[in-house]
Amino acid sequence: MFLSSILRKQFWQHAGRRGLASGGGGGQRRTSRLRAMLQSQDLCFLMEAHNGLSARIVEEAGFGGVWASGLSISAQLGVRDSNEASWTQVLDVVEFMADATTLPILLDADTGYGNFNNARRLVRKLEQRGVAGCCIEDKLFPKTNSLLDDRTQPLADIKEFALKIQACKEHQTDPDFCVVARMEAFIAGWGLEEALKRAEYSVTAGADAILVHSKKSDSSDIEAFMRHWNNKAPVIIVPTKYYTVPTGKFRKIGVSTVIWANHNMRASAKAMQETSAKIFKEQSLANVEIEVIPVKEVFRLQREHELKEAEERYLPSEKPADEQNKSI
Repeated sequence: MFLSSILRKQFWQHAGRRGLASGGGGGQRRTSRLRAMLQSQDLCFLMEAHNGLSARIVEEAGFGGVWASGLSISAQLGVRDSNEASWTQVLDVVEFMADATTLPILLDADTGYGNFNNARRLVRKLEQRGVAGCCIEDKLFPKTNSLLDDRTQPLADIKEFALKIQACKEHQTDPDFCVVARMEAFIAGWGLEEALKRAEYSVTAGADAILVHSKKSDSSDIEAFMRHWNNKAPVIIVPTKYYTVPTGKFRKIGVSTVIWANHNMRASAKAMQETSAKIFKEQSLANVEIEVIPVKEVFRLQREHELKEAEERYLPSEKPADEQNKSI
């Protein structure tokens, strides 16, 4: 096993030199770039995307990484965030995302879509598709969205969850692939002591970072956790519910990374609702066309120019009919 680990490390070092699976970033692998973000002394940000188009838009906006949100992916598929979309369907979506952007992608992998065996297989499949990491939460399959009101949020057995994290880490082939353990103790009403205990178990099992989730309208849960955590591993937060807290506070208390978790999906849904309603009401495009992007911008986002250049390079140039007849 030790020799196998050395060989895997040597392979990925060589792959990095060749630019294999790097997806840009000056030749640095996307996994390495995500790891560097999580370990940075500066506060970093991941922006939500849910398909190839939104991933490309996130990169053009200037973000350094993508959060492939489970809520957003399920919403754009028209299903609930309760593992109604299979893990292979989610995998198909993130593959398109990885093709569309050079940024590192951290997948919201819910509970790992089952037990340790499902989770470790997922890791291998994500690596094959150029995804930089996955975030696995300590709840039961099928998952319940953390922000739903009046829903029970049962937690997984602490030791079983830690062993699931360990299985993921031991079966990755790229040493820089990141496995983030998401703590749902605050969401489930268990409090600080349980959150800290579960986080420590996860880090001992090999987790590269801890995501601490809270649905309070203030950051008191996060601040309490950070006071007692003593920088044992990078901490990621998702301030969807406590969005009024100044970002500078997160930087001050030592948070590693902030995830803007679902706002591209929500913005898209609002735009589609308004556009569809206006066209239905007015039975005309006259007042809509000026509010949407031109079709030419869609072609640009699809990188139509790359296909045109490739056709010029790889398709034979067309000859006039009389010249073709002469050559026969």
